[in-house]
Amino acid sequence: MPLLVIIGYVWPEPKSSAAGYRMLSLIELYLAQGWQVIFASAAEKTDHRADLQRLGVQEQQIVLNDDSFDLWLSTLSVQAVMFDRFMIEEQFGWRVELNCPDALRILDMEDMHSLRHARHQAFKADRPLNTADLNSDIAVREIAAIYRCDITLVISQHEMQLLQQHFSVPSALLCYCPFFIDSDNEQTLLGYDQRQHFVAIGNFRHAPNWQAVLWLKQTIWPLIRQQLPQSHLYIYGAYPPPKATALHNAKEGFYVKGWAEDVADVMQQAKVCLAPLAFGAGLKGKLLDAMQFGTPSVTTDIGAEGMTFADEAWGGIIANDSAAIATAAVTLYQDQQLWLTAQQQGTRILQQKFSAAKLQPVIWQQIQQTSANLAQHRANNFTGIMLQHHAYRSTKFMGQWIEAKNRLPPQ
Repeated sequence: MPLLVIIGYVWPEPKSSAAGYRMLSLIELYLAQGWQVIFASAAEKTDHRADLQRLGVQEQQIVLNDDSFDLWLSTLSVQAVMFDRFMIEEQFGWRVELNCPDALRILDMEDMHSLRHARHQAFKADRPLNTADLNSDIAVREIAAIYRCDITLVISQHEMQLLQQHFSVPSALLCYCPFFIDSDNEQTLLGYDQRQHFVAIGNFRHAPNWQAVLWLKQTIWPLIRQQLPQSHLYIYGAYPPPKATALHNAKEGFYVKGWAEDVADVMQQAKVCLAPLAFGAGLKGKLLDAMQFGTPSVTTDIGAEGMTFADEAWGGIIANDSAAIATAAVTLYQDQQLWLTAQQQGTRILQQKFSAAKLQPVIWQQIQQTSANLAQHRANNFTGIMLQHHAYRSTKFMGQWIEAKNRLPPQ
């Protein structure tokens, strides 16, 4: 049985974040193909992590900057290693290359960290995104990790284009791999008259989500309440800090609820999902949930990015300033026909762009072809060879220096 080792940035929490949901879907993809999977991470285990052992996945606690990882990995017969985000490739890539050089090296980007960072910098400076933002130190690190790996899983078509057109990454190194939805599993969706109020959801540790909550509280929600004074907004998300719970105000109809035990129940009860995202990257799990559970949404261009085609309608309304977002929210809330059309369009987007039955065979074929022709694939990637030669030596020596330093007795 072939073996995949996943080195995780964190232990996957599918109920806390879209990243956790995505990681679980990748694990299930490999399990369905008859692979054995080991998930290893140096992160602390959390109460909300997925029950990987129930899936038959072995868990392995590892340590940063320690040769115990090398000793463990060298005992395994590994056919593929997946790095969860570029920072993990930087930490462990040279150790993987040293101990299992013939294993396929896969980078799962999640979202494109350098793009999210670039947009955040432009947002804080209140100016348009520019080339200097895109060409940041984080971008240099992230693109280098892509070249050092054999194949990179890219979640968004927009990011596929950016990687190829702006950063000139060869298409052979990239694999379009969005969320997977079982579109054949039809469910009965609650109708317009069975729902009320608004919902917003997102992990509070994610900067774009926190900014969206502030935007709602300070500007957008007061505009909505002027027109719908009896309406309520329920905000859910994992790990709410005190500064978030302090925003709760029942008199304003602004309810900060925190952790959502059942996203399906929360989303299905709401009439409209609000996701005013001023910056960010990747695909938005909250909007995927909204479409799955038949809840039309109001979001920004960045929120809807990569989730629909340019000439296609959104499963709701797209708006980009406070007044337009508030107007869109009220209109969608009050117009039953518009609401029903948006709900139906959300279902179509899921079927056309995120169908597991359509996506998984194509993705698996590319992964298998890359693995089958690995020697030639690597020979064609001279930039990757060059970066591996230099970067792995620097990160290797840095890791070994930290390891030696950690072994010194305390002063």
